[in-house]
Amino acid sequence: MPTTDLWRDLLGCLDLSGTAPGAFTGRNQQLSYHRLFGGQLLAQFARAASLACTGKDLKSLHALFPRAGLPSEPVRYQVECHHAGSTFPTLAIVARQAAGVIATAAVSMHAAEDGPAHQDVLPVTSVPGEKYRVGLDLIPWETRSAADLDSPGAGPPELELWMRVPPADPELAPALTAYATDLTLIGTALRPLADVSQRDSGTAFTSAVTSHTVWFH
Repeated sequence: MPTTDLWRDLLGCLDLSGTAPGAFTGRNQQLSYHRLFGGQLLAQFARAASLACTGKDLKSLHALFPRAGLPSEPVRYQVECHHAGSTFPTLAIVARQAAGVIATAAVSMHAAEDGPAHQDVLPVTSVPGEKYRVGLDLIPWETRSAADLDSPGAGPPELELWMRVPPADPELAPALTAYATDLTLIGTALRPLADVSQRDSGTAFTSAVTSHTVWFH
């Protein structure tokens, strides 16, 4: 699928329809793949949380994938608010298809607050130059990285990925970010192993992501 079509297709998947309070339905990406891409589910979890809890930002998303999803059937999302609160709402989201639960998510939200920042995080590095452009098949926007996840050479299990999306609604930023994080997990985890990379998936080994956590700072 051309990049522009993949971008439009992804935006369409993020346009969840509300069927009842806390209930949403999302269509699937049109990919030639036998199961749903986990990044799509992460992105739709993020959108369902934002739609069910307006006025708050995503703080963390912890997802489990107990069953492979079918691309031929829309996904139904049910959001349960465990605690609304004025500052830190907590949500549970279940994604279902006819076969049963295909994914679950625990989501923490946060209302914007003024005040000093106390988090100890590494400084943001400068933007990699043009020579560091990389192509990631299911990410339909510009990406750059100094690390090569296809390299068979050993390295630390870390990846810094710079991204720039086409013009889009700023409210979609958490969902688009969550979507992109699912495509680099296996390759990053394999970096310490010499003579093997994500390109060997399906031949030298079989891989799948069964749990995934994203923090939004």
